[in-house]
Amino acid sequence: MSRRFRDERRRVKVAISGNPNVGKSVIFNELTGGRAWVGNWPGVTVEKKVGTLRLDGLEAEVVDLPGIYGLTAYSVDERIARDFIVNERPELIVNIASAANLERGIYLTLSLLELHKRVILVVNMMDIAEGKGMNVDVEKLSRILGIPVVATVAVRREGIPELLKRVAEALRGKASFRPPKVSYGPLEEHIARLEAVLAEDERLRSRYPLRWLAVKLLEGDADIEREVSSSKVGGDALALAEEARRRIREELGVEAEELVIEARYGMASRIASEVVEVKERVTTITELLDSVLLHRALGVLVAVSTLYLAFRFSFEVSKPLSTLIDLAFSEVISGAVGSLPLPAPIRSFLADAVVAGVGSIMVFLPVIAFFYIALAVLEDVGYMARIAFLADRVMTTFRLSGHSVIPLVVGFGCNVPGVIAARAIADEDDRRATCLSCPLVSCSARLPVFLLLTAALFGAGGGTVVLSLYVLSIALALLTGAFFRRVVFRGPSTGFIMEIPDYSAPLAASVLVKTWERVKRFLFKAGSVILAGVAALWLASVTGPGGYIGPAALERPELLAHSWVGVLGRALEPAFSPLGWDWRAVTALIFGFIAKEVVVGSLAMLYGVGEEGLLGAVAAHFTPLSAYAYMLFVLAYVPCVATIAAIRGEIGAKYAAISVAYQLALAYALALAATAAGRLVGLA
Repeated sequence: MSRRFRDERRRVKVAISGNPNVGKSVIFNELTGGRAWVGNWPGVTVEKKVGTLRLDGLEAEVVDLPGIYGLTAYSVDERIARDFIVNERPELIVNIASAANLERGIYLTLSLLELHKRVILVVNMMDIAEGKGMNVDVEKLSRILGIPVVATVAVRREGIPELLKRVAEALRGKASFRPPKVSYGPLEEHIARLEAVLAEDERLRSRYPLRWLAVKLLEGDADIEREVSSSKVGGDALALAEEARRRIREELGVEAEELVIEARYGMASRIASEVVEVKERVTTITELLDSVLLHRALGVLVAVSTLYLAFRFSFEVSKPLSTLIDLAFSEVISGAVGSLPLPAPIRSFLADAVVAGVGSIMVFLPVIAFFYIALAVLEDVGYMARIAFLADRVMTTFRLSGHSVIPLVVGFGCNVPGVIAARAIADEDDRRATCLSCPLVSCSARLPVFLLLTAALFGAGGGTVVLSLYVLSIALALLTGAFFRRVVFRGPSTGFIMEIPDYSAPLAASVLVKTWERVKRFLFKAGSVILAGVAALWLASVTGPGGYIGPAALERPELLAHSWVGVLGRALEPAFSPLGWDWRAVTALIFGFIAKEVVVGSLAMLYGVGEEGLLGAVAAHFTPLSAYAYMLFVLAYVPCVATIAAIRGEIGAKYAAISVAYQLALAYALALAATAAGRLVGLA
């Protein structure tokens, strides 16, 4: 046994890999027991989930790799997975495959085994396969692949104890790994020649499996070509690979890359046919439901109705909780702070910045949480993927790739993960257009502003007004994508290929974990970024060019006018006066650049009211027309700081700046057009 496996105190690495929608996250949570933290992969704004596995005296760092189909690095996700395996050299890879689509899982397994021999294959969703009349012989599969194979139904914890046992054996060096080689037929002679040349470089020999490296050169993998070119054998190896590709093209009439894919899929297909027994074919519940839910007309109607019901559910169920939170902040907490024996400036900061600012946001937490619950249920059921499939027919009209659907849908929760989700789009033009379109989707951070203004000015019609904004946001996102795709990024559109998972009952634990992670992100913003923004606004309100004014400025408009906030707002007021907004409404928008939720807290402080008086203040300073124009501006203007950072990380600072300028101009134009149209038809 090697020393690294004998020393159980050493923190080893385990990677979790697999195709999308195979239950990878469920198994990750089972291995780590929920002990996980989220960060970013180096160099990109791609979420990285890391947890800790503690098992029989072992402690391992478990890393959840992005969902992938191969290691060819066509997308950012595939490049991340490959780089992690090469650079971090995990002691073990746990690869998750769907029993209902085993051939695809075996293909990825074969790709992984060429790069890393220590792989455990988990055949998950055995219940779904059995429901389709399929029986998977995992013992035979283990013998053929020469690696441990475990059958699981992860959502019911079936097979998890066996998986933990196999992981422990592998980390202690007690498991056997003797994977077969993929035969590449006519490519083998070229692979052998390339291996011989590559073996002369010690760095390449110690860093990569030479056979895998040779195959990648034959595929024409750009990343590997750059890596090899910097070695002492780079010139010879690249020339030999180019000559091999030319000969294959001339002699066989196909590209070497096609032969590699055919060989792997051929082997995966043969193995799957040997280990999967298909009994009598039965019509599954998934097929019956999809005959309706994926119908060209009826399916779209059901999808729109489902999303509408999700929003209605969020609003109606959350009302009692929102009322309780409102009372807690406006009566209990505010009263307690007001009675503290503290100097007036400190008491003002706590009451007018902390309580009024954060409290104005927390009152909307229930509706956002219930929306996240609805979204998580739709995801776990498998319906979100079908909504994306149905939307693809619309996307192609706007020259957007069908792959853009998922980032835009995710953007309804938060634009940041929506932008990040675009990393899976291989085509650079499609990815850039999607990143620039995503901030136009109405995220949950805008919702508090919409709810405040509709509650103050639209009464029972508020739900319809909010729905109109969401519909408009979809139209703006699509039109923005079409504009950039037709004018700026003019490359050809790519096809849409997507995994459509089987329907499954949502798991309560999974729904709650997803909801908590999203709510936690919202709470973090409310407790840090938003608080910082409102605190800065408070400071700018009690000081001015003439020096310190004091907390009285928050209650007396004539004093507030001499603060930094008043000076800035009044300087910008002429540009926005045609829209019917005063300088305080304009100033709140400025601080909304930090995060859109800040607008609500800023309005509360700028109008010198607490949570209990904000609705009245808004009703006194806005008309329905000016309020709707204000919501249009909030919908379309500058993305929050976090979204701009995500765009910069994904497609560069240049396009982040373009996004800011484009959305400012668009927001002003929309608000001005709505105001003009309203006045034209007689609205005040």
